[in-house]
Amino acid sequence: MTALKTSSPELTGPILTTTQLEQVSRLASSLNQQQAIWVSGYFAGLSQQAPAALLAPDAMLAPGVGSHEAPAAVPGTRLTTILYASETGNSKELAGSLADAAKAEGIEAKVADVADYKVRSLKDEQDLLIVAATHGEGDPPQTALDFFEFLEGRKAPKLPEVRFAVLALGDSTYEHYCSAGRRVDERLAELGAERIAERVDCDVDYEDDAEEWIASIVGQLVASRPESDGAATNGAVAVPAAGGVSTPSAFSKKNPFSAEVIDNLVLTGRGSTKETRHVELSLEDSGLDYQPGDALGVVPQNDPALVSTLIEKLSLDAEAEVTVKKEPASLTDALTGGFEITAATPRFLEHWAELADSAELRALCGTDQAKERTAFLHDHHVLDIIDRFPAPGVEAEQFTAGLRPLQPRLYSIASSLAAAPDEVHLTVSTVRYSLHDLERTGVASGYLAGLTDEDATVPVYVQSNDHFHLPDDDAPILMIGAGTGVAPYRAFMQEREERGADGKSWLFFGERNFRSDFLYQVEWQAMLKNGSLDRLDLAFSRDAAEKVYVQDRLRARGRDVYAWLEEGASVYVCGDATYMAPDVNTALTDLIAEHGGFDEDGAQEYLADMRRNHRYRLDVY
Repeated sequence: MTALKTSSPELTGPILTTTQLEQVSRLASSLNQQQAIWVSGYFAGLSQQAPAALLAPDAMLAPGVGSHEAPAAVPGTRLTTILYASETGNSKELAGSLADAAKAEGIEAKVADVADYKVRSLKDEQDLLIVAATHGEGDPPQTALDFFEFLEGRKAPKLPEVRFAVLALGDSTYEHYCSAGRRVDERLAELGAERIAERVDCDVDYEDDAEEWIASIVGQLVASRPESDGAATNGAVAVPAAGGVSTPSAFSKKNPFSAEVIDNLVLTGRGSTKETRHVELSLEDSGLDYQPGDALGVVPQNDPALVSTLIEKLSLDAEAEVTVKKEPASLTDALTGGFEITAATPRFLEHWAELADSAELRALCGTDQAKERTAFLHDHHVLDIIDRFPAPGVEAEQFTAGLRPLQPRLYSIASSLAAAPDEVHLTVSTVRYSLHDLERTGVASGYLAGLTDEDATVPVYVQSNDHFHLPDDDAPILMIGAGTGVAPYRAFMQEREERGADGKSWLFFGERNFRSDFLYQVEWQAMLKNGSLDRLDLAFSRDAAEKVYVQDRLRARGRDVYAWLEEGASVYVCGDATYMAPDVNTALTDLIAEHGGFDEDGAQEYLADMRRNHRYRLDVY
């Protein structure tokens, strides 16, 4: 290969190959005057460099190409990194939309999950854009814990050269609304970073707010480039729609597939204190694809009886025209499929306080009333509020203006496409309870429970759950779940059976009663018999005077559990986030300390290291 030699007597080694020279020539022809001047200065400086520097692999890369840490090659051009902290996939989708919008304006951006991000790269960032979801009562997603620990810890670097912007996702019915995004935003500012724009907090109906934020941020990034770039947006930035990135199918969250209900049967036996159903849906001709561990988004409808009650209570015309997502609809249709009409939100509380002219409701809306407001909303649905605080003469459009759009619900998929082609199975606990002497039903679970007609269909889409997929076939897996948390493990085992995986499998399952609540009992016993499931430990909390839970079974099998961990087993936890998951985490920490010879800090670090290596995976709700 021919190489270009320098004329300098001090430098005699090869510097540029012919191919590299051609690349430089092409690059030079595309530069404007300012960029050409800079490149000329760059090459002039090379003559004063040591040969080692000239031969550095990144030395001749064009602007924007190369490693994440490489500096920008053109003055005024800044490196852009987009991070996301996601629990259900929404933050990931929005990060992708943000990257696409930036790319459309000539801005190349690196996109990364904070779970995989090298935190020590923070000090090298220039423009940092973060989309962060809040999980449960103000927590960051499980996969983001290490990132938050570093960012909020003493090792976090000062960031005076970094510009940033944060989009926070959350649910306003929780007290610590958008807490994860707020924490990131405040901490980056504390570390000296400069805000590109103020943080935007998004409720569950985040699409419009997120789209505006993306357009605004990309517009500001474009505006901050040197005028010589020749790029301008005139304030208009196209934002690709979020959603649907988890599957190549045309069907997505915004365009769900109408799936035929194949089967809908009660799993729990006679005498059970709860109703858990097994629902099978057809995906034939949908093009939808999924992996074990993914979730199915279900677009529900509200209870027709509740719709009628609300219309009657407010003395409204059922056919009155209202607006749903900028489209006209009858009030009945809007309340059936357009709006959330069960759980009330702070938005509705503020709205109704004005319509009802209620001093009590206004007081609850105060910034210092977060705990009281959360407790009130927990005990009062929309129906209860309009009943207790009447607003005579309210019109249909006034009422719906305070409601947020009806949102899909995510359910862990309980089947494998390899075992059930063109099908998807769900394990659904029907939520039923009494509030203010009225019987209530969960929106989505009640809707699914009622789909028993032969021609019943339900709108669905696939939501990828990258952090809850199976490891390699030869890796051991330890599955821990209670109630419907067993659903993804049914999918895991079906998949492993079909693939002939030789990795060991161990299931810990908990429910209330053995006789009535042992979900998929026959299937688990068959798997034990044929050897695809190696071990099964059960905990039925109401079969004895002393309640026993899955965490108790873990402790009882501590020595063997620790041996599996040492063999490289991946641990999966699926179920209740408030009690079960923390209790399981404590049990794992305790048994690691006991059988591994660690103190508490060492045991916690053992688990943290498993999480960092994707061997400790949670899907909790």
